[in-house]
Amino acid sequence: MYVEAEMPEQASGTKRGDVTRPRPGHADLAGAIKYGLDDVRDVLERASARETAARVAAGALAAQLLAAFGIGVTSHVAAIGDVMLPVGRTVSFDEAAALPGDSPVRCVDTSLEAGMIAAIDAAKAAGDTLGGIFEVIAHRVPAGLGSHVQWDRKLDGRLAQAMMCIHAIKGVGIGLGPEAAVRPGSRVHDEILPTADSSRLVERPTNNAGGLEGGVTNGEDVRVTGFMKPIATLMKPLRSVDLHTLNDSPAAIERSDVCAVPAASVVGEAMVAFVLADAFLEKFGGDSVDEVRAHYAATASLVATRFARSEEHTSELQS
Repeated sequence: MYVEAEMPEQASGTKRGDVTRPRPGHADLAGAIKYGLDDVRDVLERASARETAARVAAGALAAQLLAAFGIGVTSHVAAIGDVMLPVGRTVSFDEAAALPGDSPVRCVDTSLEAGMIAAIDAAKAAGDTLGGIFEVIAHRVPAGLGSHVQWDRKLDGRLAQAMMCIHAIKGVGIGLGPEAAVRPGSRVHDEILPTADSSRLVERPTNNAGGLEGGVTNGEDVRVTGFMKPIATLMKPLRSVDLHTLNDSPAAIERSDVCAVPAASVVGEAMVAFVLADAFLEKFGGDSVDEVRAHYAATASLVATRFARSEEHTSELQS
């Protein structure tokens, strides 16, 4: 949900004024230095999150390809400001996928919606902005996408780059994410157990790895979390300087929103779908969807043959 702030005076019209007071947290100052500009208008317009509209469109096509093979991609918001899902709350793919299209903050816990909306309203009233956390979940992703051999083909690295290139994303987690650093190994690594389910090779009681081990998908849900900072334009601007004089001056005010976390979750969905579709075609690709289907089926058959269980062993598991 975009919550639009008030338009600053004289902000409309075809000719926008020069911007000489860079906003802390935006590309304004860095871009001006990089390109030798006195007016950062071109920087702020090109660095705008409006650019992600094209990526969402491309991601929608990637999601359609994945859906043709039973792979689903969805997202949900885990936190806006300090209003967040309880620690340890794991949101299932089905829960996130069931969110209605008009959900105001895309949170699966409706009891938190009012608190999130109130936090956004309070930030708007204070001339401030809010960030938050969202998670993208990809369901029924086949094992074997990515690479454990080449550093630049590791799928977790590719997913992290795709998420970090979304505007205002300052951190990415896969599975447990940063929490894995403070737990002992016995509470991080997902055990591998036998299963009686003929559609699966093994059972994993947990998915702390987020569906990726060694840069390769392992057959569990792929779970990628994005951590978004607050938007850089504040209606009560932070301190800055005027690039013409280098004197103290409040940062520029541009048309902006108060919180874009729900919208960013949709962009995150698109980027994850795009990366997964790329990896999927690397492994099962062909010149037509029919060829991809044939390669996909052939690989599934090879895996089933390689790990075929004896009838006796299957009976033992089922007993």
